[in-house]
Amino acid sequence: MSVPNRQRLSLPKALTLGFLMIILIGTILLSLPIATRGAQTTSILDALFTATSATCVTGLTLVSTAFHWSLFGQVVILFLMEIGGLGFMTFTVMLFLFMRRQMRLSTRLLAQESLNLDNLSQLNVIKLILLLSLIIQLTGAGLLMVDFYPRYGLIKGLWFSVFHAVSAFCNAGFDLFGNSLEGFVNDPYVLSVMSILIIAGSFGFLVWQDLLLYPRRHHLTLHTKLALGTGSVLVLLSIIVYLLSENNLAILGPHISYSERLLNTVFMAITPRTAGLVTLPYQQLSISSIAFTMLLMFIGGTPGSTAGGVKTTTIGLLTVQSIATLRGKRDATFGHRRFTQDNVFRALTLIFVALTILAVATLILCATQPIPKNDGLQTVTFEVLAAFGTTGISLGLTPHLNVLGKVIIMFLMFIGRVGIYTVMFSLLNANRKQPKYRYPEESVLIG
Repeated sequence: MSVPNRQRLSLPKALTLGFLMIILIGTILLSLPIATRGAQTTSILDALFTATSATCVTGLTLVSTAFHWSLFGQVVILFLMEIGGLGFMTFTVMLFLFMRRQMRLSTRLLAQESLNLDNLSQLNVIKLILLLSLIIQLTGAGLLMVDFYPRYGLIKGLWFSVFHAVSAFCNAGFDLFGNSLEGFVNDPYVLSVMSILIIAGSFGFLVWQDLLLYPRRHHLTLHTKLALGTGSVLVLLSIIVYLLSENNLAILGPHISYSERLLNTVFMAITPRTAGLVTLPYQQLSISSIAFTMLLMFIGGTPGSTAGGVKTTTIGLLTVQSIATLRGKRDATFGHRRFTQDNVFRALTLIFVALTILAVATLILCATQPIPKNDGLQTVTFEVLAAFGTTGISLGLTPHLNVLGKVIIMFLMFIGRVGIYTVMFSLLNANRKQPKYRYPEESVLIG
């Protein structure tokens, strides 16, 4: 019995519609009067934008999460962040496991596509995803409670701890303070806990599985080696660049110690790749820091994680391939392994399609939005990359967008979380069947 005959929707379409259904449910719940504080009301567009941002773990907002939404609304946002961060198929598989029912092959294939797995044998990672995510977030909430309980009391401190542990681990960028983490600029403890949660969420669950099984296997996959190698280089490079471009964060003032400046720089190096939580307003950064932040948002985190962007492995693979090509080598190798040509082709296609989408979105926004007279292109480009990278850092443009601008930003957030290939395959009705014939090969001049 073949799966295609029983499947009405292709896997990419099913995944796309699944995320859209989660967003729709979130929009309806956030539109209810109970979701807002006092006599405030929420338009359908604002509710849709917030639901999209939460499900796509971005953090861009039109209204204040802390002051506009009631406890009910904040709980809805919390669940949307969790579902969006771990992937709705993870919870579907969890339901099958809980009920001890055998999954159909179509469901297993859909879960494989959702989690960016190479084969069905890797589906056992789902148990690890759920258990590891629960442990990390509960541990993070407990550690934050140590600081938040004296500040806010038991009930509020517990709620703030849980909400921000989920937001940090899912790299969602939502906060209940009203100014992200700017109030904790001189609190090394909270920044350290949040940094660990952000890094844990951006690793990717296949990387976590490899690391946890290393004592028994004594082996890391090529994916894990490339993800860890590229990620480490990016963090180290980011720290150096921000230290130089911001003069050791002189904008924080003289009352901040050197160790606190260094910790804020490390936090600043971690967050632009996907997290969205910040300790200082980005409007005050230098032009060079803003430009470098755009690059980090474009790259994003690790595949199979809660991060957006084109992913670290894509950049790492193309870097290794470019070096090999420039040195006249036929194969690109890393960790005593050779990358497949399919990997290289997919990475190149991903970069090209991403740049095309970002360029078109930037042009449309520049032509239709009330952008600032000074640094307008910079502001629009930054907002576009923040949405695509599901980062959520903003230069302040998002709340001033018109309807078209909000729709474009929502589309960028959606495609950044669900994935370019998944969305494009859905829109273009792509299938993976190859034709039985091939045209003759011929070269063209390059460069």
